[in-house]
Amino acid sequence: MDLIGERPDVVVVGLGTMGAAAAYHLATRGVRVAGFDRFRPPHGHGEHAGGSRIIRQAYAEGRAYVPLVRRAYELWAELGQAAGTELLTLTGGLMLGRADSAQVSGALASAVAYGLDHELLDAAEIRRRFPAFAPADDEVGVYEPAAGIVRPEATIAAHLKLAEQAGARLRFGAAVTGWRATADGVEVTVDGATVSAAHLVLCPGPWAGEVLRSAGVPLRVESRLQHYWAPPAEFAVGACPIWIWEPTGEQVAYGLPAFAPPADLPGAGPGVGAVAKAAFHSGSRPAEADGGAPPATPDDLAAIVDWLRTRLPSLADARYIGAKPCLYTMTPDEDFVLGHHPRAAGVTVAAGFSGHGFKFAPVIGEILADLATTGSTSHDIAAFAPGRFSTAGAA
Repeated sequence: MDLIGERPDVVVVGLGTMGAAAAYHLATRGVRVAGFDRFRPPHGHGEHAGGSRIIRQAYAEGRAYVPLVRRAYELWAELGQAAGTELLTLTGGLMLGRADSAQVSGALASAVAYGLDHELLDAAEIRRRFPAFAPADDEVGVYEPAAGIVRPEATIAAHLKLAEQAGARLRFGAAVTGWRATADGVEVTVDGATVSAAHLVLCPGPWAGEVLRSAGVPLRVESRLQHYWAPPAEFAVGACPIWIWEPTGEQVAYGLPAFAPPADLPGAGPGVGAVAKAAFHSGSRPAEADGGAPPATPDDLAAIVDWLRTRLPSLADARYIGAKPCLYTMTPDEDFVLGHHPRAAGVTVAAGFSGHGFKFAPVIGEILADLATTGSTSHDIAAFAPGRFSTAGAA
């Protein structure tokens, strides 16, 4: 069974967010790359559904991410130009909470450490400049002009199209059922056939827990609901930034100003234009890769509306359009799994992005291409080593 013809240099398994980016960066370097996915991304089975994602540089999750996301901004611009479409829209970003909250203190620390353009706003100034927001008197916000929105489905489609134009051989509807290291590389089993290559890049998305079990990587799949409303006027781009809000003792939520809705948004019939989005980022909503995310319930809607009622009241009262679930593949420390497979030479892994990975997609693709072709990368990814969990408890 001839799946791809000539033996590739690199096989990429999983062509969603990170696999598509890896295939693109490999192919544009002249590498013979073959990619496989059981579906045809973009699709609703992975972690990229929903039409929009936040991008920001003042990173509350840790300063180690800032150099990566700054490089990602450069690559977003290059990708948009190559694809002939806008993939990143700047809106500004507001991280809110008490001054000692992780979102505010972490974003401020990253902004100061790297000299990022930012402002620290008190509650009165937030209300004055952004009328949609009603923070408590003891809450503050870190405003970052460079934050904005990226488009997941359009980005994946662009990466895949450009990868194929550069020579990548991509096969969809192709089930990868196993792989093994060999003396001169790897062998991958695809639809009962064997494909050999010098290197394997694994980007399994929500199936990572099963795929990486032998590597000692503990992962769990959760779901979140993205809710959409017909936006009030104060949610227009230019009047409203993207936002992440961490109230004391409550769930962290985030949202986006008026933007194009997902193509398959339930309830978005003819005449529905831009939509505003809000969702809980924290919490626990178990899911599974094959079964997908559970649908929204009336209680789910009531919970987010109650949360919004005292903080973004006009959104809570706006016309509700519908909800879409998405999946998070979580690591115990909520940092990425990125690097060489700890038990298999010639295999590189990208997984466990814990609900905050999409903005990094172009630079993750660059890193995966580096590792697959040279064995190293100039980017500092030591904190994301796939073997860190299996060694953490060793005596």
